[in-house]
Amino acid sequence: MADAIGIASTGLTLHRKWLDAVSDNLANANTVTATSGDAFRARYVLAEAGQGNSGVYVSGAAFGDAQGRMVYEPDHPLADAKGYVRYPDIDLASQMGQLIMAQRGYQANAAVVDRAKVMYEAGLQIGK
Repeated sequence: MADAIGIASTGLTLHRKWLDAVSDNLANANTVTATSGDAFRARYVLAEAGQGNSGVYVSGAAFGDAQGRMVYEPDHPLADAKGYVRYPDIDLASQMGQLIMAQRGYQANAAVVDRAKVMYEAGLQIGK
């Protein structure tokens, strides 16, 4: 039972970091920069399986393209001489899908911890 809680806790940590990355991406999807600067770079969490029954871990992060996408907005204060500004290249539909998957993974791992706790408590009652 302790192994189940330990493994599920690694899943909780991974999914929490995934949720953090997705929420950061969604919050910055409409961040405008001048064409002379880099666009906000979306962050993607990289996961790696641990050895044996040790769970899953964050092995790093990948980042989106700093070029972003150019949008013609001549009235924007950051627009260049040609009227363009730079937005991040973030697909909101994809990010919402990622958000749902990360939420479901977090919920599943939390349920494993809860079930293991109930089993542990039931095992303690056997000895009475």
